[in-house]
Amino acid sequence: MSSKCSAQYYQNLKEMSPIRAIAETMLNDHKVRQVTIAEAYEMALKQPGVSMTDLPVYPVLARDYGLPEDAKVLNDCHGNIVGRTAKARRFYHRLNASQKGKLEGDFREAVHQMQHYPLIKAEAVLGMDKDLMIKATFVTTETDVVNLYNWLLNFMPYELVEQEYEQSPPLPIQDIILIAFNEWTCDDPFYNNVGAPQLALVDEKHNVIVNLGMRYFGERKKGTLTLAWTSGMRIGMAACHGGIKEIDFTTCEDPAYHSLGKRSIAFYGLSGTGKSSHTNSHDNGGTLPKGFSKVVLHDDAFQIDLENKLCRVWEPTLFDKTDSRPPGDPDWEYALALMNHLIIEVDGKKVPIGLDIRNSNGRALLDRDLLGKWVNRCSFPKALVWLIKDSVLPPILKLTDVQLSIAMGAALMTQRNRAENVPEEELNKLVFEPFANAFRVYELYLDVDAFLHIANFGAEFYCFNCRGYWKDSDSIVEAIPLQTSLTLQTAVLTDRLDWEPWDILPGAMIPTRESIDKIIPGFYDRYNPTKRNNYNEYIALMKDRFQQRIDFLVNSDVREKPEMLDKLVNALRLTI
Repeated sequence: MSSKCSAQYYQNLKEMSPIRAIAETMLNDHKVRQVTIAEAYEMALKQPGVSMTDLPVYPVLARDYGLPEDAKVLNDCHGNIVGRTAKARRFYHRLNASQKGKLEGDFREAVHQMQHYPLIKAEAVLGMDKDLMIKATFVTTETDVVNLYNWLLNFMPYELVEQEYEQSPPLPIQDIILIAFNEWTCDDPFYNNVGAPQLALVDEKHNVIVNLGMRYFGERKKGTLTLAWTSGMRIGMAACHGGIKEIDFTTCEDPAYHSLGKRSIAFYGLSGTGKSSHTNSHDNGGTLPKGFSKVVLHDDAFQIDLENKLCRVWEPTLFDKTDSRPPGDPDWEYALALMNHLIIEVDGKKVPIGLDIRNSNGRALLDRDLLGKWVNRCSFPKALVWLIKDSVLPPILKLTDVQLSIAMGAALMTQRNRAENVPEEELNKLVFEPFANAFRVYELYLDVDAFLHIANFGAEFYCFNCRGYWKDSDSIVEAIPLQTSLTLQTAVLTDRLDWEPWDILPGAMIPTRESIDKIIPGFYDRYNPTKRNNYNEYIALMKDRFQQRIDFLVNSDVREKPEMLDKLVNALRLTI
């Protein structure tokens, strides 16, 4: 088997945290009934807030998972909260002894409340590759069964892969336990409260996640996935909140491409940066050579195995926003479940509308078949791309300095916009999400170290600006169309670009005129850094942006590693 139950993992049971002990006791309560995904589906049909559409569950999955032949996609509406709530998170191991004791007591009290409800549980396996599999158990109330059903859809019901799991090599990792209780009551101001208390309790060292007073499915999915990512980190792998695909050039019609072999490229970016567009694009906007073959690992989450130099996937499904998927979009064929959608009647059928009309952040679980040909492991990345919304950066940079490569990922940023209710002076302030991973629950310097290993193993690093490049000001920018970025991606994969130094930032390079203009005529002059209007203001903003990056790292936990911090900070210093 892969991960270990508590009895196997803890040679000294005194090493188990009280949080895991409480969860483990709940897990083994004889009154907690284990259900299959088919049972969960039938129960979810009766849950308040859940409605049945006339959209079939993707038939391939419905058959493989043992769902009824006529199973329909269910829509679960969560109420006021339609997204994850970062303010509800409490990290057990970051608290002092008094706060830990308080959380332990409040969790025991929550479990006592919970035991007055009919309880159910289910088991799943995280990890689709036979050499990286972790067992997880979800315990909740019958009133939360739709989340249990969706959780089984999102990962993989244990009974479907039991044989593969038992043959998977053992890992020094505990099984994951997830506890959820929507009806939790508590009036303590220590907890986030939006009309009712909320707690997302994380015990990453003992693989326990607890959701109290939180209905939104994303809390269950990302909470469980966070523990999987962290487990991978604990055994020396790099956690990746990004998409990755592998292109095989040996099948190209033109034999000149055959020497490129198979090449993987990974994309890391926050919402709206084009991560999925780059990963899932069929042929990079028609720029890939004829006859290529492509496989996708995933567009959101994977792990890089540094020892074996390959990448592995955690989930067989996608959890996508549907704001740009109108009725009739072919993606609906792959639908498994919906959250917070408008449902209307059309010609006597209940049809979901994925345009964020009812509320923002409508979501769907979709089968990975949507991506075309997929795999559960792929080659070590040739290239990693930071997708960054920063108007001071050219459309593409190649980062040839290892420290700069990692510094730009560790200080990955986005910006506030005028759609948000913030003062004007806030608009120039950057918002940082290192390596685009909002779900990191361990020290940032561990991620820095992991990505330094990736760089030292030979991966190339790039920055793609996906916002627009300064033309006259921060708000008047030269557009960078997605087609341009997809063309640049292909140029990177096929080694068609030559590079020259960007003098402002040592270790960063831009494409030469001769190489880039052959691919995108006029590119060099259109995006030439020296031809920005209001150049002094441009340079002033660039200095400010890079100083904010430095300040962020200096104030992060990377300061616990002074030598590492100095190298990252020095790499971000401009020459102007």
